Amino acid sequence: MKLGKPERMIINGRRLDGRGLYELRPIKMKVGVLKNADGSSYLEWGGNKILCAVHGPRELHPKHLARPDKAILRCIYSMATFSVKERKKPGPDRRSIELSKVIREALENVVFLHLFPQTVIDVYIKVLQSDGGTRCASIVAASLALADAGIPMKDLVAACAAGKVDGQIVLDLFEIEDNYGEADLPVAIVPKTGEIVLLQMDGNMTREEFEKALELAISGALKVYELQKKALYEKYGASYETKR
Repeated sequence: MKLGKPERMIINGRRLDGRGLYELRPIKMKVGVLKNADGSSYLEWGGNKILCAVHGPRELHPKHLARPDKAILRCIYSMATFSVKERKKPGPDRRSIELSKVIREALENVVFLHLFPQTVIDVYIKVLQSDGGTRCASIVAASLALADAGIPMKDLVAACAAGKVDGQIVLDLFEIEDNYGEADLPVAIVPKTGEIVLLQMDGNMTREEFEKALELAISGALKVYELQKKALYEKYGASYETKR
């Protein structure tokens, strides 16, 4: 059930969850959480809880779908029926199909698919609990799971959103702000190269507000990037750096 819009979402410089305008929600990450997957990750970001598994590279069936020059990257984003307050209908819907495509396109920019022709790499993303911003959180979790699987990449993909709430630019919108704010700007970057691999906007901002929100989202993504590296170091230690 969608909560009603509050009269104000920023009071005396504080948001409804107690954060300042430019604060990230608490984030926890862990890799290697599923023994039956080639790579896996678990992410808690605010109220979001996301589990990701990677299988591959492996043979693609039917074989005629395989590409002779590179691997196919498939991303399947789904939400558990209990992930939101009002029970979600099982099975794919329009939003999950869109987010699967958005996540795949972001990751295709970093994965060295040409090293694995005629194969497929499957990335399964399951949202166990949703609290706004699952698009960015899923990209972060998927990137970690690919790294855990040992898939060669340029770099991790880091992501974060900024937006406009009560006329002010804020970082990392949570559910109520996502539902009732004036704008949302999810961004994903490749920190090593500076590439932006996801940039979407929902809502209205002036040019100056957009530029401020973009800069803020990138700064948030860089903080997330440090947490991603920390999660890999905690499992692999110095060997993670030598594999890159």
